[in-house]
Formats: sequence, C-alpha cells, structure tokens
Amino acid sequence: MAEVSASMVKELREMTGAGILECKNALAEAEGDMDKAVDILRAQGAAKVVKKAGRATNEGTVMALVAEDGKSGSVIQLNCETDFVAINEKFKAYAERIAKVALDTQANDIDTLKAASDGNETVEEIVTDCVRVLGENTQLTKVASVSADAVCAYIHMGGKIGVLVTFETEGIDPTSDAFVAYGKDVAMQVAAMSPVSANRDNVPADVAAHELEIYKAQAAESGKPEEIQQKIAEGRMDKFYKENCLTEQDFVKDPDQTIASYTESVAKELGGSIKVVDFTRFALGE
Repeated sequence: MAEVSASMVKELREMTGAGILECKNALAEAEGDMDKAVDILRAQGAAKVVKKAGRATNEGTVMALVAEDGKSGSVIQLNCETDFVAINEKFKAYAERIAKVALDTQANDIDTLKAASDGNETVEEIVTDCVRVLGENTQLTKVASVSADAVCAYIHMGGKIGVLVTFETEGIDPTSDAFVAYGKDVAMQVAAMSPVSANRDNVPADVAAHELEIYKAQAAESGKPEEIQQKIAEGRMDKFYKENCLTEQDFVKDPDQTIASYTESVAKELGGSIKVVDFTRFALGE
C-alpha cells in the first residue's frame, strides 16, 4: 500500500474541501493516486468542491489574434521564468510577432510554427532573440489556429488566459461592431467559466462516461430503488451539462439568460443566424 503523506492529505483537502480523515482514507483506498482519491470522495459525497490539480508556476503570456475579415484566428502561449519578464512590453511584442506568424500560416503545431517566418526571421529565431534581449529561458509551448464563418478572441488578465471561439453564421458580418462585441462576450464566458465543450454533443465520451459513473455511485449511496437511482444519476448528469457546456451555461454578464438564449437574441437583432461551434482556451499553468 502506498504511503500517504501529510502533504498529500493537505493537497487533497485543498482540492475537495473534505475532512482530514476522509482525505486520508480516500488516498489509502486509491493507493496514493490523487485523481482516484478525488473520485472516491465525490462518490461518497464528501467532496465539497473539486479544483484542478497541477499547480504549475510557469510565467509568460497568451496572445490571441483574429484576421481582419473575422474568419480566422490564432492563439499562442509563450512561457518565461518570471512574472517581471511576462509583463514586460518587449516580451509581449515578441509574443504578438509570433501570433501574427501563426495567424498568417494557420499553424497548429509548434514545430511548424517555429520553422515559419515573418519575412525577416523564423519564429525560432524570434524566440532566440527574446532570450538574448530579456535574459530568461523562453519557450513557445502552445499554438492553435482556426477558421470559420466567424472567429472572435478574448485575452484575460493581461495574457493569463486567451480564448478563440468559432461560429457558424448566415446573413451576418463577422467584423461588425455588434457581432464582435457579442463574440467577445462569449469568449469572455469561456475564459471565466472554463466549459468542457461548446454543447452536449461535443462533450468527450470518456468525460461523460466518467461523470455518469460518479453520479451512479453517489445515487447508490442513497439506498433507494435502482430505478430511482437511475433518475437521480440522470438528473445530476443534466446539471453537469448545464454547468459545463458553454451554450447551456448562465451568461456571466446576465445570469437571467443562457449563452444559447443570448446568442438567439443577438442573431435576431442582427437579422441572421448564429451557432456557437467550438472554442480554444489557453491558460498559464494549465
């Protein structure tokens, strides 16, 4: 049996809000596996809140750009050693140069982006120059590029989080002030609420299956008949979808409507149709 240290119990308590003994027992049952211990506490109903593990302390910035026609976008993550450098305007300028290359080339992997050029230097040379000028180890760690009928971006907390959202539209100008403002609101929702997917159909099958098993285990604890347990599990699964699917979430700027109803009202106002398709979210430390 794996040894359960005080630091492991402390970490699990911070993640779940469960009691010391409950955390210790869960870790012992899970043989030290933190994720399994979280699931055990959830099944027991002892986990009050579940925070993501992984307390990486990488500094840096996330930069997201959208093309002038509003139909493509790119987001990159550039990491450095200290927050002092991360907030430096020169560092952000390097990140913006790299993001522009990603946007122009629609790069979707680091190696491709590093080999691409802005006309003067390759991205790899840009990163090397950043190291030379600012004196810190700098790594290009993430890139994603998208294209669609419409793309909107949002940067949160000066570069701590960056989001791209893609939309299917008809009869709407993706560069209009009204649509861009709406798109920014949706991207801001993604930054703030970190949904699992855009809608129910896009929830990864393994994620949905995992959650359902947890809810079935919770329902079994009630001791009620199996058919009632099934309804309890399905009800909790429905709540999971509403809390974790972007279009079903309550709009943070107006909780009286969901993102879906907000989208519908904007589409009606603009005289067309809008469908939220997908999103990409980069956050430092995740």
